[in-house]
Amino acid sequence: MGVSVFPMKMDEFRATAGWMADPYPRIAIAAVVTLVFAILARKLRGVTRSGTVAGVVVCFLLYAGVGPGAFAALVSVFVLTWLATRVGYQRKQRIGVAEPLNGRTAAQVFANLGVAAACAALYLATRQTSVFLAGVAAGLSEAAGDTVSSELGQAHSDYARLITTWKRVPSGTDGGVSLTGTLTGIAAATLVSLICVLTRFLPVKWLGISVLAAVIGIIADSYLGALLERRGLLNNDAVNFLSTLVAAGLGLFFAWSM
Repeated sequence: MGVSVFPMKMDEFRATAGWMADPYPRIAIAAVVTLVFAILARKLRGVTRSGTVAGVVVCFLLYAGVGPGAFAALVSVFVLTWLATRVGYQRKQRIGVAEPLNGRTAAQVFANLGVAAACAALYLATRQTSVFLAGVAAGLSEAAGDTVSSELGQAHSDYARLITTWKRVPSGTDGGVSLTGTLTGIAAATLVSLICVLTRFLPVKWLGISVLAAVIGIIADSYLGALLERRGLLNNDAVNFLSTLVAAGLGLFFAWSM
């Protein structure tokens, strides 16, 4: 009979990664790391004042619930989205789709990262039910992939294709997709999932699960944008929240099914 690459108990897996079982130093470290990260994110104008508060909540839940690996994945999401927002900024301003350079608001932070943070809290509350780790990874990967896809697609393409009809529409149209945006979005989602594996909070056997769930979430975002956001039935924050929910939910389901 073969030997599994990963131990059967996820707490044993986490112990090999050096994560502390004692909650008190874990919470203290999470608080310090969160404070430092929030200050840096604000200094870099990655978030507004309200976004800083939301980021504190998200960062603390990810670090306290899952550990330094989840924090590393969060940092990668922040860096990818920060850079993507600034690529081709003047062009995006010219066509009216540029994000304000003062950073993401609380609503945007929770819309993109709230589901992953909730999965981290559930992981902690359920005494380390391992499938929630797949939800964290997929949610973070989708958030990075979706933002990078939108920002770089708008920066490099004058036109996009509406995902529901495949008709050509101006870049930045809700539900519009482009080859550049799609490929860079998949690359970003894959990178974040890979970081989750390399930092050892996500088993390597779930890498494909995380990437697949994230990519489906990105596609769902485009469909929601085309079908509901263009008609004024949902705003962008609601669409982003639902797409990360789709990704995290699929990550949970796929992990549970294995």
